[in-house]
Amino acid sequence: MKKKILVDMDGVLADVYRSMIEKEYLSKGKYVTAEDLNGLDEYEAFPNAREIIKSEKFFRNLSLMPDSIEGLKYLNEKYDVLIVSSATEFSGCINDKQNWLEEHFPFIKWQQMIFCGKKDSVMGDIMIDDHPKNLDYFKGEKIIFSQPHNIFKNKDGYRRVGGWNDIIKIL
Repeated sequence: MKKKILVDMDGVLADVYRSMIEKEYLSKGKYVTAEDLNGLDEYEAFPNAREIIKSEKFFRNLSLMPDSIEGLKYLNEKYDVLIVSSATEFSGCINDKQNWLEEHFPFIKWQQMIFCGKKDSVMGDIMIDDHPKNLDYFKGEKIIFSQPHNIFKNKDGYRRVGGWNDIIKIL
């Protein structure tokens, strides 16, 4: 029986920071890089984050994280993959997230998508996420996907990856 692996969407498959940086630039005219935001909470880095996230089709139009298609294909062949995404906080984003996944990852079936409020009720053997709050409760192997908001958060029991090529190497 294959091990079950839980894969986060935003910040792991979808490049939320790229979109947030672009939207902030359009609204304020100030350009920053992801490195400029290292160590800042997402709402500290992007004061207009809630409005941006609530904007129409925000989740539908996110860019892909580099190598995520190849990486997820690899995992999908080797593991029982579930995409687990917090999606109930912002109305309308569930359909956008599902459509985005179907477009970019057609090999992921609807049965492999879990949209929820909190991830603590979803069980598996391995979890890949960019938020420590989602990994903290998890009982299995914890892989933290590096993002500016978590770059300085190092906890015992987490394996840190810098991208999809790292995931392929360790799994």
